[in-house]
Amino acid sequence: MSVKMEQIGKKFGTFEALKQIDLEVETGEFIAILGPSGCGKTTLLRLLAGFLSPTDGQISIEEEEVGNRKKSVPPEKRNIGMVFQQFALWPHLNVEEHIKFPLEHHRFCSKMSTSEKKKRVEEVLDIVELNLFKKRMPQALSGGQKQRVALARAIAPSPALLLMDEPLSNLDAELRMEMRKEIQALHRLTKATIIYVTHDQGEALAMADRIVVMNKGEIEQVGTPKEIYTKPTSTFVASFVGKANLLKGEWQEDTFRPGLNKALRFNGEAVTKEMKAKGLYPVRPEQFQVLPSDANKEGIPAVITSVQYQGKEIHYTVQAEQGEWTVHTDMFSNFSLGDQIFLTLENSFREKEAYRRPQLVRQS
Repeated sequence: MSVKMEQIGKKFGTFEALKQIDLEVETGEFIAILGPSGCGKTTLLRLLAGFLSPTDGQISIEEEEVGNRKKSVPPEKRNIGMVFQQFALWPHLNVEEHIKFPLEHHRFCSKMSTSEKKKRVEEVLDIVELNLFKKRMPQALSGGQKQRVALARAIAPSPALLLMDEPLSNLDAELRMEMRKEIQALHRLTKATIIYVTHDQGEALAMADRIVVMNKGEIEQVGTPKEIYTKPTSTFVASFVGKANLLKGEWQEDTFRPGLNKALRFNGEAVTKEMKAKGLYPVRPEQFQVLPSDANKEGIPAVITSVQYQGKEIHYTVQAEQGEWTVHTDMFSNFSLGDQIFLTLENSFREKEAYRRPQLVRQS
């Protein structure tokens, strides 16, 4: 099911929650709406579901207009499934009955005989691996099992559009990792269009075909996970996704000269024109190389102000002339609080070496 939002605005009194949102979603896509609390992502999802009406603009599903400032098609008349943050299970129905309910009441679900309903319930139980728990009541289920019931109920009538509002936020870290795999497998099996709201960049990067990064009611950037992570177009996207450090300096075409060391040059072919226009070079924490103070006087000087051991990684906070930066190294680095260090990148080179770099020559 394709979705199109054109110039969508939403106000609550004088507060403008959404500002001129334009977004197109292709049939079968997995779209993650990513952003901090209060950015408007849940409001956007509720507009798609039909729980809210837009103040401006129009929403179309399968080229049929379902929402504008004058009218809004109610949720029950849209071919959607919804997975809520709080599970929203009914305490008087067991697992099997939760899955059966939409088969009997969903407007877009074709009429089924008793045997067909039973077969569909068994199919969905197989998908979410809850066959052994089909007679259990919600209060007898774990958090992960409850989330699977919520997913099962949403997919049972085979909706063309599946909306998910931070469905994993109430689970612990290990369960979240498991449920990511479940949702990905669900997407492959159902081939439904999924729009998934989250504030967790790890979830968005791991599962989505495309990510929509939102901030203060506006879309900052839309792209594949790799594009969003490696080629941020704004300072917000750079710092929110991947926690990039923003170095200030000067650009000469695709070469960056950090203001902290005039002799250094960084290759910036992959940096977007928007970042270049602001005189910034985004460096993700894992891109920095950390060297002891006596190893390389051509790096950027800094002092380690925090050390956090994370098992496979060590996370450092360092104080440089331009401000506080975050640096991630492997577990074998051996720096301590207060150490004087130099920071550099693999693609950096000294100014006097720039003209001696080997060139690739094609043979005729």
